[in-house]
Amino acid sequence: MTAAEPYKGVAGVMKIPFNRPHLTGAESGYMATALSRGLLEGDGPFTKRASALLRRMLGASEALLTTSCSHALDMTGLLLDLRPGDEVIMPSFTFPSTANAYALRGAVPVFVDCRPDTLNIDERLVEEAITERTKAIVVVHYAGVACEMDAIGRLAERYGLVVVEDNAHGLGGSYRGRPLGSFGVLATQSFHATKNAHCGEGGALIVNDPELVAAAEIIREKGTNRTQYYRGEVDKYHWVDLGSSYLPSELLAAFLTAQLERFDDIQARRQEVWHAYHARLAEWAAETGVRRPAVPEGCLQPAHLYFLLLPEAEARRAFIAHLREQGIQATPHYRPLHSAPAGTRYGRTSGCPVTDLVADQVVRLPLYSGLSDEDVDAVVDAITSFAPSLV
Repeated sequence: MTAAEPYKGVAGVMKIPFNRPHLTGAESGYMATALSRGLLEGDGPFTKRASALLRRMLGASEALLTTSCSHALDMTGLLLDLRPGDEVIMPSFTFPSTANAYALRGAVPVFVDCRPDTLNIDERLVEEAITERTKAIVVVHYAGVACEMDAIGRLAERYGLVVVEDNAHGLGGSYRGRPLGSFGVLATQSFHATKNAHCGEGGALIVNDPELVAAAEIIREKGTNRTQYYRGEVDKYHWVDLGSSYLPSELLAAFLTAQLERFDDIQARRQEVWHAYHARLAEWAAETGVRRPAVPEGCLQPAHLYFLLLPEAEARRAFIAHLREQGIQATPHYRPLHSAPAGTRYGRTSGCPVTDLVADQVVRLPLYSGLSDEDVDAVVDAITSFAPSLV
């Protein structure tokens, strides 16, 4: 399939879709190798290989592959030993999985507003959300741009709280020279097909505290010490704690290994596309009042997504329709969790007015390594022919 061919995804036929999953060319060969070995359950050679790559990228004590980022988040709820009534601070502007992980344990998601520039949790509002029941602060690095980790880290230390990173967008990003995914006691990664590196559906739990590694292995293996058994550390394995089946198959690990081994190559093209959008839309954005992504000093963004903030909801609807007419798929993003039906049932908030505003403004542009220069030209031309003021 060439870049110019129509692509039929979940939204139908689009000449330039929002996403087209990247293939390095090594995936099928690695999966064939896994098949020939006859070892298809998890924790085989490719699982170990992919985990080692992640450990090196992040400097982690352990990187445990999971079936999804959602499941990795669920594991953090178990590892934190959350009890009904405990509270976990998080942004409202995130995917429901971030909140589900803790609500499932009976904990209360406490939703905090986002910053208007990065759309990350507003670190200035976190302290007022802390109570005697607060156990953790969960940060989400939106679009792979880091939250203000120095300020959040100081708050966590002052109040004795755990920091968890939902790093679904952030692999390859950094904050003051340190990789995202290395700040929290625990961090989670997504390898969904829309991510920079993927295996269709998958994730990882990053464990930065060595003392939590053994417990994380037990949770991932249905609450048993099966992993220790296979390492020869025990002579039989038992059910020793709560857990579930979070381990992906060796076939998915083989696919992911091919992606992680070529991560730098994938990133190089994505960065070219991100910076082309940013430079070529600057004048149009200034003239129309549309806002582009903000990347604070000290933050390296990994070109996970490129978004624009239209003046208001009606302009966004018209903008998306305008691009669709030209065969280009652009999409909105999260709806606020604090006002969602489940958010009002399981969580609490003192209000998130910025989140309410940006959720009606944000639109994501096509961004993937297979975008050709001609595709980028077509997207930019289509965007710059749109005038929000005329809506």
